Amino acid sequence: MKKCLLAALSLLITAVFSGCVSIGEKATSFSFIYGAVTVLSLLLLIGCCVMVRKKKSWFILLFSSVLVVNTGYTILSVSTCLNMALWANRIAYLGSVFLPLSMLMIILNVTNTNHAKWLDGALVVLSLVMFSITASPGVFPIYYKEVSFAVINGVSTLVKVYGPLHPLYLVFLLGYFSAMITVIVRASVKKTIAAASHAVILAIAVFANIGVWFVEQISDIAFEMLSVSYIISELFLLGAHLVMNENQRLRELVRQKEKALQAAHTPPQNSVSEIEVDCFMRGLEVLTPTEKTIYEAYLLGKSTKDIMQELNIKENTLKFHNKNLYSKLGVYSRKRLLEVQRAITAKNSAP
Repeated sequence: MKKCLLAALSLLITAVFSGCVSIGEKATSFSFIYGAVTVLSLLLLIGCCVMVRKKKSWFILLFSSVLVVNTGYTILSVSTCLNMALWANRIAYLGSVFLPLSMLMIILNVTNTNHAKWLDGALVVLSLVMFSITASPGVFPIYYKEVSFAVINGVSTLVKVYGPLHPLYLVFLLGYFSAMITVIVRASVKKTIAAASHAVILAIAVFANIGVWFVEQISDIAFEMLSVSYIISELFLLGAHLVMNENQRLRELVRQKEKALQAAHTPPQNSVSEIEVDCFMRGLEVLTPTEKTIYEAYLLGKSTKDIMQELNIKENTLKFHNKNLYSKLGVYSRKRLLEVQRAITAKNSAP
């Protein structure tokens, strides 16, 4: 797989440099570049399916969307008539409307940010509505008021006169990009993301596309640079996901070793020292509202699943709160928390 990716990257680099040719050769050159980028997108999709084993549905949608976008660009570059170019444009937009959705969902998952369950379905419907608008050229003059096929400097393209609903796509993209940045900033402030460097990686993935898209809007560039920036963004997101998963795995190994060491030096089950009790009582006074709720749920014997449902949080978020809760109370597990609490209750009820 690595050899295939390296070969595809070499092909892409060669293709990009081959773009510096005479005007008469641009059509073939651009088609070759788009084709190389599409092949690379396919290889990355295959690699994604192999590397991301859990919670990979949004990653598959992201990598599939990039493949669909680049396929549309490739077909457009070799189009010979208006109808073919319009269908290529629709294919590209099909990937484009689902790409920001998948990016937002991946960022929500990576940053351990909770969201309403209905949001996924609502955003899918919104993407379908947006696609129906962007796919209307050639049928209704609402997205493009007028559209024609042309070959400019040897490159096949659509000549467009924007219609009344064209600004909706800008609002659509800016809305997603704003939501992504908000989630990243919020996660950094609330520290639900492992490290500041991870937040920077996610922000780069978002701003890269914003910057490229803005450059394309204000300049007259024949080549769709988004075809390459999308690949860069998905690699940033996949890299962040893999790094965070590996860090989580290492932290879990460290916790397991710490528990093993603590178990080896743990006093008998019913033995609770005065120091433990004092630390526990002082810790109760500084618990956050969420930690207090989790603490009380443990006293009531509620399961992890029940607590996550009541607080509408994910398992990683609960682990994050548990770490802070145990640290403040001076215990290392829910079992020890209950043991100390029983000792305090018994002491207070003694005559």
